[in-house]
Amino acid sequence: MLSNLISNVPAVLLLQPLISQDDTRSWLLLAAGSTLAGNLTLFGAVANLITVEAAAELGYKLTFWEHLRFGVPLTVCTLLLVYLLVN
Repeated sequence: MLSNLISNVPAVLLLQPLISQDDTRSWLLLAAGSTLAGNLTLFGAVANLITVEAAAELGYKLTFWEHLRFGVPLTVCTLLLVYLLVN
């Protein structure tokens, strides 16, 4: 959620002091979470906005709610997969 509110890099910078430098598992989860969380909402990543703008130029309209309909299951599935692979 933090990645969607303030963006990925600031979220990692805020959480960095909470993770020990030698805790590889937590760093992998943070890296995956901050990256994959951008798929959750339309505003979660600049790439989402670029894609929507490009689609609009071709006559396709993608709303926030339409993106969310796919973003939520995609984000949940990918984060769950990463969690299972890292643990």
